[in-house]
Amino acid sequence: MIDPSKLPPRPSRTSSPTPRYPRRRLLLPISAAAAAATLLYLLFAPASATSSRFGIIIDAGSSGTRIHVFGFADGGGEIPTLDLDRTAVMRVSPGLSSYAEEPDRAGESLLGLVEFAKGKVGENRRDTEIRLMATAGLRMLDGGVRDRILESCRKVLKSSGFRFQDDWATVIPGSDEGIYAWVAANYALGTLGDDPLKTTGIIELGGASAQLTFASDELIPPESSHELKFSKTTYKLYSNSFLHFGQNVAQQSLNELLRMKGAKLSGESSKEGVFVDPCTPKGYSHSVETLEVTTGGALKSKVEHHQPAGHAGGNFSECRSAALMLLQKEKGSKKLPVSAVPLRIIIRS
Repeated sequence: MIDPSKLPPRPSRTSSPTPRYPRRRLLLPISAAAAAATLLYLLFAPASATSSRFGIIIDAGSSGTRIHVFGFADGGGEIPTLDLDRTAVMRVSPGLSSYAEEPDRAGESLLGLVEFAKGKVGENRRDTEIRLMATAGLRMLDGGVRDRILESCRKVLKSSGFRFQDDWATVIPGSDEGIYAWVAANYALGTLGDDPLKTTGIIELGGASAQLTFASDELIPPESSHELKFSKTTYKLYSNSFLHFGQNVAQQSLNELLRMKGAKLSGESSKEGVFVDPCTPKGYSHSVETLEVTTGGALKSKVEHHQPAGHAGGNFSECRSAALMLLQKEKGSKKLPVSAVPLRIIIRS
């Protein structure tokens, strides 16, 4: 369950029917606010006698850290409206989990992001809240190391000139991450505050974990059941996080499976990096950011450059078969409730 005390206070606004925002205006928030917490922040935008026109969320993911500067437009209504001309995002690599061996230096990675935000907010800085929400990368670390990384980040945020307090830098549970992404998607589609079964469920792919969240009218296992109240509507949500099923870690697992399969077929050990990848188009050259799990449990981000080679199979049927083999280990482990709403996939870039 999301702890409301850790969220900014709900703004005091004149009640009005839930607006239906045109999709054209909200395509940017869906992609730029892929960090799950970002658009939920909009629902609890800061409110005071001199309410800030900005809000800042730092999304500390497994492969990188993003800062989202949100500008709010004037106007009433229960849902704050983004001013896209004053909304911006910046990303740095590697992620905070890469500082597991030097946790006291983790805050240094935020300095450039904070300066970016200062340039966007200007004189509104002292009235603008800044929050850090870390996800799967830090969840995988030892508790002591995780706390030192967060403390290093808090020192930077305290001295930034923005409004900040210690409990605004936290590691959020995977289930909450999915709920935030669900709010982001339905904010964009204009379905918040309406019939729960008219909402859209989401599958969010991060770097190290994947989240599945949707509204359901079926019985949900207690560990995956969450309630979210918005306006006069209460949503009963299924939300679960699947560690190691994020796009980067899953790609590495798929590559390892393909290597093992290739070695068995050839009857000899496969050279590192030599395997047929049916999921890559033939002749495709790209850079891949991989996550390496160190002996201390840290995630190290590394960019590998892949050149066109005969290893790219470009075969959809074989790619699908390989992906199903990868998912087979989870088969039958849990019975998920049926989603009566459509699902959308959100890929964090």
